[in-house]
Formats: sequence, C-alpha cells, structure tokens
Amino acid sequence: MLKITLSPLVLTILSTLVSCLIPHTTFATKPYNPHKTIHCNILIVGSGLSGVATAYEGLLAGKRVCLTEITDWLGGQISSQGTSALDERPTQRSKLFYSRGYLELRQRIQNYYNQLNPGKCWVSDSCFLPNDGHHIINQMLQDVAKKGKGKLYWFPNTVIKELDISNGKLINSVIAIQHKSAKGRPPLNTFPLSQIIKDAYKYENSPRFEKKIIRFIPSQHKQNKNPNWYIVDASETGEIVALADVPYRLGIDPRSHLEPSSSSINNDPYCTQGFTYTFAMSATKEAQKHKMPSFYMRYSPYFSYELKRLANFPLVFTYRRIWNPIQGKPMKFGGVNFTTPMPGDISMQNWTWGNDYRPGTPKDNLIYTHEQLETSGQLKPGNWMGGLRTESLRKAEELSLSYFYWLVAGTTDSRLGKGIKKTHPNHRFLSGLNSPMGTIHGLSKYPYIREGRRIIGRPSWGHAEGFTIWEIDISRRNYQDFYYRQTLSPKTYNSLQVALSGLEAMSAVSGKKLLEETGRRTRSTIYADSVGISHYSIDFHPCMVKSPPEGHSNEERKNERKGAGQAYPFQIPLRAMIPQKINNLLVGGKSIATSHIASAAYRVHSFEWSVGAAAGTTAAFALENNVVPYQLVDKLPKIDPNLIKLQKLLNQNGNHTAFPKTSIFNNNWNDWY
Repeated sequence: MLKITLSPLVLTILSTLVSCLIPHTTFATKPYNPHKTIHCNILIVGSGLSGVATAYEGLLAGKRVCLTEITDWLGGQISSQGTSALDERPTQRSKLFYSRGYLELRQRIQNYYNQLNPGKCWVSDSCFLPNDGHHIINQMLQDVAKKGKGKLYWFPNTVIKELDISNGKLINSVIAIQHKSAKGRPPLNTFPLSQIIKDAYKYENSPRFEKKIIRFIPSQHKQNKNPNWYIVDASETGEIVALADVPYRLGIDPRSHLEPSSSSINNDPYCTQGFTYTFAMSATKEAQKHKMPSFYMRYSPYFSYELKRLANFPLVFTYRRIWNPIQGKPMKFGGVNFTTPMPGDISMQNWTWGNDYRPGTPKDNLIYTHEQLETSGQLKPGNWMGGLRTESLRKAEELSLSYFYWLVAGTTDSRLGKGIKKTHPNHRFLSGLNSPMGTIHGLSKYPYIREGRRIIGRPSWGHAEGFTIWEIDISRRNYQDFYYRQTLSPKTYNSLQVALSGLEAMSAVSGKKLLEETGRRTRSTIYADSVGISHYSIDFHPCMVKSPPEGHSNEERKNERKGAGQAYPFQIPLRAMIPQKINNLLVGGKSIATSHIASAAYRVHSFEWSVGAAAGTTAAFALENNVVPYQLVDKLPKIDPNLIKLQKLLNQNGNHTAFPKTSIFNNNWNDWY
C-alpha cells in the first residue's frame, strides 16, 4: 500500500481549507501537559486599560498578579487598538475627577511629551502615538510593583484555552497558550489578526508559531470554602464570560420601560456596535503613488464623510491627529478650532462611515452568540477558539485598507453623492514594526471593540431577573416626547413614567400627582454598592441592516441611534461586576451588566480604568478579609459592613465611588457636560 507523508505546511493548508468549507465547526484537541505552572493571587485576562488598572491596584496591594494579553502591547484602547485619543467629558476633565491611576496615566503622557496633546487633535485634550502608550503603561506597572511590593507576571501573545471549574462555582485553574514566531519565520505582528487567531488558539506548534502551554493556579491554599484567588475578565469581548458559560446578553435588548429607546421589540444578539481596525497616516510634502487594493471595489460603496459639514479633509485628518511636530495655520470650522495639517503630521483614523465594520446579521456577526458557540462546538472542553468570526475580522481589515485608499484617491461618497469627495495624494500609510501601530501590515494589532458580551448580574433587590444598568438609569433623554407615547404601549409608557419619577414615585403611583407633573429625571441612578464612576455620552456606531455590511445602498439599523445622546455622570455598582454562578470571577471591562444602550456610554477610557481599579481593589480586599464579593451585596438594601469598608478603601486610595455632591436629595446635575 502506498504511504503518503505530508509536510506540516501542507497539513496546515489542508486544515485551513477544511475549516473554510465547514466554517462553524471546530475539532477537539487532546489535552497537553503544561510547560510551566504559574501561581497567582489575581489572574487578569486582557491587558487593555481595564486589565492594566486591575493590575495597578493589585500590585499596590502587594499581590501576585498574572496578566495575559493576545497581543504584545499593554494598554488596549491607547495602544494595541490604536484609539489613543482619550474620550472625556468637559466637566469631569475640568475637575480632573478621575481614578488615581488614570490621573497618573494622563500625567505620564504630559511628562513624556512635555504636553498632553502632542497631536493637537480636536476630538480630545490628549491625542498621542499608540506605540508610546504601551511604553508609558509598561513603565507605570513596573513602578507600582516596586511601590506596592507586588509581583507582576505579564504574558503577552497569550490566549486562554480552558477553565477548570469545580461544582460550577469556582475556577480552580486556567490553561493558556503563549506563542512566538517559529524559527526562521517572520516576526510577530507581520500578519493581521484574522490570519493568526486560529493558530494562536491551537495547542500544537505550527509552521508559524512555537507554543508554550501555561497553567495558572492559586498562590495559596485555604482551609475554608472561600476562593483563594480571583480571575478578572478584562477581555474586549467577554471571553471568559462565554467560556465559563455564565448568563450574558449580546446585542440589542427588547424594548421596555427600562430600555424605551430600543430599536427592536425583541432582542437581537447579532446587532452589536461596529468594531474598527485603526491605522495611522502621515501628511507628506510631495504627492505619493497609491496602488488600489485588489478588494477596493467591494468596499468603495460604503465610504462617506457622512454629513456635508464634515466633508472637509483637513477637518477629518486633524480630528484624531496624534502627532504634530510643526504647527500649521489656525483654522476654524463651525465651533471647532484646529490648525492646518503639515508634512510630518500623523493622524489616526477611526471613522463611522470609513473603517467601522458594522455587521448585524447571523451571517456575519463578529462575536458568536451562545447558540453559535454551541453549534460550533467551542464550548466543549479543549475546543475554545476565541468565540469570534474570523471572516468578519478579515473583511474589517480589508475595509480599513480600502478606506485609506478612499481618503487619498477616492472620488465617490455613498451618502453625499457626486462632486463631494476630492483626492488627497500627499499622504502615506504608515506601517512597520517601528510605526505607530507597531505592525508590518499597518493596522492596529487588535480591533477597537465597542461592545461585547454583557453579563446578567445576580438577582438582587429591585432586579429579580438579574442586575442590569438600563438606559433610563443614565440618560438625559426627554421621555415625555411624543415618540415614546406613540411607540410604547400605554402600560409600558405608564411604567416608564413611574420609573422616572424618582423621589416622587409614591405620589405618582398613588395618583396624587399626574405622571407628567413629576418632571424629567435630572440625575442618574445612585447605587448603594457603587465602586467606581464614569461619564460619557451615549454614543452609537449602529450595525447595518443587510449582509454584507459594506454592500451597496445598505443602511444603518433603523432607530438604533434613538437612544444616543447626553448622559448624566454615572456610577459603577459592584453588582454589575459579579456574574452569576462563578464566585471567584469578576468582570473588569466592558462586559459588566449593562444594557445595549447603557453600554454605549460605559465603554470609554476613564470608565475602563475606574472599573479595573474597582476589580483589582475588590479582589485584593476579598482575599485579605476572607469574604466573597457577592456576599457584600446579596442583602441589599441592607448594607453589609464589609461593603462600607471596601468603599472607604477605594475612596481613600483616590478611586472615587461617587461624583461630588452625589445624593438622593441633589437633583441638579444639568451643569455636568
């Protein structure tokens, strides 16, 4: 019998072809013995700003902190995702009312450049280079480890593969895979994420990667039943939430009196906010030659300045300009002051009708739902592959590369018509390991994720179906608008007005006051278990109606932007960070228990830091005081003494749990913008 031996490269190619033919099928891999075992007090999954903030507080508390990251940069939004323009609200910024670590980050940016805004952008008071963001964060963590006498174990290029969960309540150990370039192969960051992500989640070495299998376990053993370590999910999409199979939501929540601006009567898990591969481009003195990407015509029907008042290339370029060595001439456009672009300027691009990829159907959604994960087999032991659709990652990468070509050479505009878009050839796409994005392909190492899986908290007082922060808890919207009378049923509209009536609720319910007389809500909900703060507007990048999202004449999901608008300063309740079932798992990122609309405000830089600081402090506090986080809130409205101790510790450390003058008797928050 003829025996055929195939090379590893051929086997890899065949495996890839099979996976393409069966896109939703993965195959179980045999368990591997770990190459090394690491002991941790706190294991943090994800090194974005939330994960870094968790590590920051854990190290200051003297803990052994293990920190994993799929890329090789710390900082997430400000580094590996390329969105190095701090999203902040004017009032909070003017008062510098932020967590202590976030204030230190801003100060270190100031010290590094001798200015806070080296890009002279106008979207923020601070725009800078993503590669510098990583170095600044790295130095911060080294310094606080020395200061707090903690130990930091950072694992770049590492993904979580398996969880060992006992009795459905405790994570006993975690298996991870770390990769590096195989001998003789191109360096890491040569290929975009879509080309390496499947390989990164496989145990076996490959022609591209050499792998190390790492087992994380607790640093100490206790005689009691309480957890002896904590895992914090600070990943961008709620990876551990999905892998641990705790209850969560994804996408649009059904319309209700708590989420009255929802664009759907029913939930829609496929319509999440768009995600973005950012890139950097530099202005040049001479015109550059630009080659049209082979896939450009597929995506060109999508691109647009969106609004006529924004159809101004210098305005778009300087919006997120991250480097400005030579100051140009002052200009004013509407209420915006900026300086003209100059050769050597670098701009980071993150534009809704540009490089936002916005799938919204089960054919192309990026983040797999629970049902899709079950169908693909990813929830079976050893089968986890990250829970993302690789094809959508690839198309988003192509969209971003095409968007650059449209900016410099395009002459069409999908929303504004002919004669609007002009060419701007004096620009260069920046790529290379020393470029702002630190990649040979020039795109960010990881896409900016605006919305992932969101846990449903445990049932609690006033939240029988599981704790959630809803739209009406933070929004400034006028819900007496005719739209809501027309859209909501009379019963739902009545429930909405009762929920909004706040301190006058009893009068409204009893009929002593007409619901319309109770007035508009003038502050956000105050939580007795608050462990952090944030403030930002409810900002939407809606999914598209048809598949593929870049298709000709496609439109945004109708009424998805209805919930968008201003919000009051809001709090981060501890209940929003505690998932159901697993007692030693905390959520420290965008996957806290918020609704689809509320999450559109709970996702910016300062929020990530505040919730991460709360997660790190809570984990360290629980270990030192031999308590479990859910025990601090499971008897609300009765206040647990340990909850008071935790909040006092947070505030003493400069991690605020409330904005100035927060009180149920203070309803005057209209001056906070």
